[in-house]
Amino acid sequence: MEKLPQLFDLTGRVAVVTGGAGLLGGEFCRTLMGAGAYTVIADIDEAAAKDTAASLNELQFNKRVRSKETSQRALGIQTDISSKESVQQMVAKTLSVHNRLDILVNGAALDPKFDHQRETNLEEDEQAHRLVDPLSINFEDYPLDLWNQALEVNLTGMFLCCQAAGKQMVEQGRGVIINVSSIYGLVGPDQRIYQKQGEPPQYKPAHYSVTKAGVVGLTSYLATYYAGKGIRVNALTPGGVYNDHDDTFLEAYSARSVMGRMAEKNEMNGALLFLASDASSYMTGGNLVVDGGWTAW
Repeated sequence: MEKLPQLFDLTGRVAVVTGGAGLLGGEFCRTLMGAGAYTVIADIDEAAAKDTAASLNELQFNKRVRSKETSQRALGIQTDISSKESVQQMVAKTLSVHNRLDILVNGAALDPKFDHQRETNLEEDEQAHRLVDPLSINFEDYPLDLWNQALEVNLTGMFLCCQAAGKQMVEQGRGVIINVSSIYGLVGPDQRIYQKQGEPPQYKPAHYSVTKAGVVGLTSYLATYYAGKGIRVNALTPGGVYNDHDDTFLEAYSARSVMGRMAEKNEMNGALLFLASDASSYMTGGNLVVDGGWTAW
């Protein structure tokens, strides 16, 4: 019988994490490296990808994963997942360095936030030449270009990454794909938690729910498509993760959660490692929900 720690051991495996420089992406990379994997941080922000890789390479991981190559276990690559060429170049670079690709974590997505970084959500209205907050637009008036942009990244981008990585995994006869969805891909947003007294209405945009629901559908499709080819495909569905949200939002969100709080950024790591490792060897086409009970009501 295989010992329990060995089930989670990723020593020598190569993992690509899209959106790897983000809040959860960075945590995922750290977790995979801690389990022994070589990690590629694929992010549209080149500086952030390389900075994340440099920070991870400086960490002292468990002795069992240390080697003369330890200082280069993480690699940052600028990647626009909505571009087929960019995705193919990222995979080609990964293969040129590591000669294989064992794990793909599709974490990159456009997700309009209500946290302290909200100002980065502003989009330019090309016709009016002004900045628009997509969180303040009614569904009936939501711009088609913003809708299309979200589909290109959240769904088409994931499709392109699965294509490129899947081709290599088929050749290897082995691979794991983890697609990151959201509770809003399972249930509709509770728009009440985004409202503030005395301020104009705010909404979680429709494209987020639609694309995250599509992630679950794509996961099911790929799991059955790759049946018998040694490739497992599962979804990971997080609930809300705290990122310096204001007290009003935090209180409103927490009241809707069975556990009475938002998740901490490291609380998806156990589920991610489970799906990436042989611990989940009999799981494919599944959706692992880590939401503090949000969808249990």
